[in-house]
Amino acid sequence: MIKKIDRKVVRRRKQARVRRKIHGTASRPRLSVFRSLKHIYAQLIDDERGVTLASSSGGANVEAAREVGRVIGEKALEAGITEVVFDRSGYIYHGRVAALADAAREAGLKF
Repeated sequence: MIKKIDRKVVRRRKQARVRRKIHGTASRPRLSVFRSLKHIYAQLIDDERGVTLASSSGGANVEAAREVGRVIGEKALEAGITEVVFDRSGYIYHGRVAALADAAREAGLKF
């Protein structure tokens, strides 16, 4: 019998692989996305200091993800941040994750 690998374990491996390569700074923070079944969260993180600069969260559908992306984009611009590094945290760039990213771009962030 073939052992099935848990999806959470697979996502964590992808997440670790990506985080080895990308790094957020104060001038260009990391836009990290976390997706659960009921909510979606976005954070702007300065990895050098280990500080969250801004955050936003909302419901679980695509419309809520767009709103979270718009809000995080506005908060970033208020803080003087125009460029970010996008961290999809091992999720596929589709659906809610893509909607959040597109809304953040429309709000004025550059990836």
